[in-house]
Amino acid sequence: MYKHCHIESCVSLFQRDAKGQWLFDQVCHYLNLLEKDYFGIRFVDPDKQRHWLEFSKPITKQMRSQPPYTMCLRVKFYPPDPAALKEEITRYHVFLQIKRDLYHGRLLCKSSDAAALAAFILQAEIGDYDPGKHPEGYSSKFQFFPKHSERLERRIAEIHKSELTGQSPETSEMNFLRKAQSLETYGVDPHPCKDVSGNAAFLAFTPFGFVVLQGNRRIHFLKWNEVTKLKFEGKTFHIYATYQEDQKIILTYFAPTPEACKHLWKCGVENQAFYQFEKSSQVRTVSSSNLFFKGSRFRYSGKVAKEVMEQSAKIRREPPEIHRAGMVPSRSCPSITHGPRQSSVPRTRRRAVHISIMEGLESLRDSGHSTPVRSVSNGNSFLRSHGNGAEGGSGTAEFSEDSYNPSDSVLPTPVSNDPSDQAQVRHTNGPRRIQDEGGTEPCTQNQARPQAKVQPTQHGPEEGVNDFICSLARLFLVTVALLFALLILLIVLTESELDLALLRDIRRTPEFQQFHYEYFCPLRRWLACKLRWMGGNLINK
Repeated sequence: MYKHCHIESCVSLFQRDAKGQWLFDQVCHYLNLLEKDYFGIRFVDPDKQRHWLEFSKPITKQMRSQPPYTMCLRVKFYPPDPAALKEEITRYHVFLQIKRDLYHGRLLCKSSDAAALAAFILQAEIGDYDPGKHPEGYSSKFQFFPKHSERLERRIAEIHKSELTGQSPETSEMNFLRKAQSLETYGVDPHPCKDVSGNAAFLAFTPFGFVVLQGNRRIHFLKWNEVTKLKFEGKTFHIYATYQEDQKIILTYFAPTPEACKHLWKCGVENQAFYQFEKSSQVRTVSSSNLFFKGSRFRYSGKVAKEVMEQSAKIRREPPEIHRAGMVPSRSCPSITHGPRQSSVPRTRRRAVHISIMEGLESLRDSGHSTPVRSVSNGNSFLRSHGNGAEGGSGTAEFSEDSYNPSDSVLPTPVSNDPSDQAQVRHTNGPRRIQDEGGTEPCTQNQARPQAKVQPTQHGPEEGVNDFICSLARLFLVTVALLFALLILLIVLTESELDLALLRDIRRTPEFQQFHYEYFCPLRRWLACKLRWMGGNLINK
């Protein structure tokens, strides 16, 4: 049953000029969060495109829908090491987010890792195994993944019974975070795209770098210090990187819409700034294009990861109380902990704008799964167990037979199947493979890269020359326009009879009078003479 969260008095109403920072501070204050820089507020526009609320802009100017607004509190920047978080309440909210990622198919892993993660969730939320309360097959009543097999369910119960007895919720959550952090899809917030061949792919930004997921593999992984530039134009997204001995590569992908591409670019810029820089003062405004005076400009305005850790180390307070929620068995409901949510904000018309953030607050406070998802019975994203050995042995867990396909709880914009979107492709994606496994065998981000043959993208030099020429041409046109504007101003000063105070003061200055009599007047006489001479020649002919 939906639990009403009494927050109307502090956050459900806000003035029309209130900025995103005010709302975010109110939410974090309600949740008693001090390490709040890892989180953000997400909303979805009427076109089903996701956005992060920008804290420096007014809320109403970012909304394209009519009030009341629905927003969700989400982890925006995943901690590189969740165990290093200062406060337990922060770790708990990160735990809820990753549990949600696991349920929606974004945290891809082997079946052995999946069983361990699910067992940690069971231990954290229902405690030790009790034969009186937990009959045979009790683990099958809980929904941890989009879909899983009976073998995996038995393995989850086995781990919960025999290996986790006595663990407190705090310890189980910490073990869950450590296990999840070791997976290569930890922190993945997938953006659906297509490569130049029209194959579906998911682009994502993690604490360790930029990744591309295709099929059941991570086909590209670039550390943040290897990514030199991110840019987009229309639906086309480019990643420029330097890899192994100054070897430059360019990856090109196509987003479903220009809005989705811009959102992807802004997410990449923010993640790179957060994880790569040592200080926020080092962050610079970036442009979405290499061309002069073209494209969008954006600057990440928050703290970077190192500053957040330093600030967290200074926290001195008694650990706040954490209200953990128990699990309600459900195999059909999209949410583990409760049924479909009903809006609790009255639709009365007032001067202030209404906002419904119950879903976001409850999702990180009482549940791991808050947004509507596809029914398990007809979803395309599922988990299968493969293996020819013992239960939970060497088998791999896959969320589809041939593709990484998170469920539509993330509300992605459908990828266009129109081949004309790829008709004007100039950049190509080289088959640079970071992994060469047959399934989803993960490797941690701290491991060395597999020895894979790297074939960089082939690009002709004429493309860079064309961009350079276009940039020079644009600069030349802007310079000519400025000179023309100065010429118009000069003519107004010297030839017009406008008696404005500003012009009168300029004309009376000694410098202007010297310029007028020693340079401008002789130049005007020379031009008049030349024009008369040219006119006389034309008449004589």
